[in-house]
Amino acid sequence: MIFVVVFGLSLIVQLIFYLGIYVRILSYKPLSHKNRKVPVSVVICARNEAENLDKYLPSVLSQNYPEYEVIVVNDCSTDHTDEILGKYLKKYKHLHTTSINEDKKFAHGKKLAVTVGIKAAKHEILVFTDADCQPVSDQWLTRIQQNFTKEKSIVLGYGGYFRRKSLLNNYIRYDTLMIAWQYFSYALAGNPYMGVGRNLAYRKSLFFANKGFASHYHLLSGDDDLFINETANKSNTAIEFSTESHTRSESKKPLREWIKQKRRHLTTNKHYKPRHKFLLGIEPLSRFLYYGSFIYLASIWIYPHYILSAFGLRFLLQLVFTKKVMKHLNEKNLLISSLFFDVFSLFINFILYISNRLRFKRRRQWK
Repeated sequence: MIFVVVFGLSLIVQLIFYLGIYVRILSYKPLSHKNRKVPVSVVICARNEAENLDKYLPSVLSQNYPEYEVIVVNDCSTDHTDEILGKYLKKYKHLHTTSINEDKKFAHGKKLAVTVGIKAAKHEILVFTDADCQPVSDQWLTRIQQNFTKEKSIVLGYGGYFRRKSLLNNYIRYDTLMIAWQYFSYALAGNPYMGVGRNLAYRKSLFFANKGFASHYHLLSGDDDLFINETANKSNTAIEFSTESHTRSESKKPLREWIKQKRRHLTTNKHYKPRHKFLLGIEPLSRFLYYGSFIYLASIWIYPHYILSAFGLRFLLQLVFTKKVMKHLNEKNLLISSLFFDVFSLFINFILYISNRLRFKRRRQWK
């Protein structure tokens, strides 16, 4: 009987997430802001990204926007980044560069480069993307900037990945889709908790009012999500996910590179506000209990009509909602695989989380 109770309670929690939170992005109608196009500064940090800069920087520099600057921070690059930037400096007057030289006595992460780029920026509105990202249209800046009002100081955008024929690419795109679905929906529910540096914007004054990354500067990651977690609230945060506002980048090809990236991102979760940690933890826990109890109840064939009907309800919601979100975020060929990934992601994220915890404990031990 305990498994029936577990199944029922976990199903209720899942339905609350779908019908109370996840549904918000499906019914969202963006406000029509006819803002004056104010000047903006685009900040890109690059370390050994010469090939990506040569490939993607022109699309950032060719935006259909009246007044903007692009600042590329060359962070200790040892490849031919300087040459690539030099080539584009001659062609685009609104491109500016600054460099950070390597200091063997002082190791630093991306947050220093971001801070240098922000200090070099002339304008109040800051838009962030990465060196390996490409805006999908020349309306990217227009779509992002139009969300800034007197009340709005943060705009969360969507940074997806190019579609390639591989299982890993499929999973990375699914994972990215689900994360975006989650942070967009939470923002619409008045509880924003993160954004992604591939497509993010906020006011320069907000950055300095928060003392930059001071509270988490010691962490390698978190220049995007931890900053948003600290500063975002229901009044100052807007979202933008129209197709023209997206950016795309290449997904990590070797599995070990993606695992390394994912593990680094997971290290920031524990620094979120308590209510965000609770909400982000209760959903996968309820999903695990839901699937586990369903498998057990199905195996002993208890209350089959009720159990299968309840399972079918959640399955139908998952299918319909996922398809609509895919359409909103212009993601294709993920619907069928998402049914499998919904279960698989529980295990891969749990393994990576435990792995991170074990590594942290080993580092704290005396040798």
